Amino acid sequence: MTERRTYHFDGRIQGIGFRYTTHNMAQQYAVLGYVKNLPDGRVELVVEGDEAEMDSLVQDLQRRMNNFIRHTEAHSGPATGEFDNFNIRH
Repeated sequence: MTERRTYHFDGRIQGIGFRYTTHNMAQQYAVLGYVKNLPDGRVELVVEGDEAEMDSLVQDLQRRMNNFIRHTEAHSGPATGEFDNFNIRH
């Protein structure tokens, strides 16, 4: 089943390649969406796909970036189908 999740990562995560790491990792999974820096210092990840694919991506990302992430907040909802790839937004 396809769904949409929005994650907000907080910590020392801007200026360390977090978006590029997320983008590269997302290419290994069947997910669509984007990652971007927010003005308040957090990073937003919006992802649509199969629950297992999204879980695996986020778990791998949290493992890899563990030293930089202080807090993660997640919200789920129905997929919109608006994405045709995964990219970095500026």
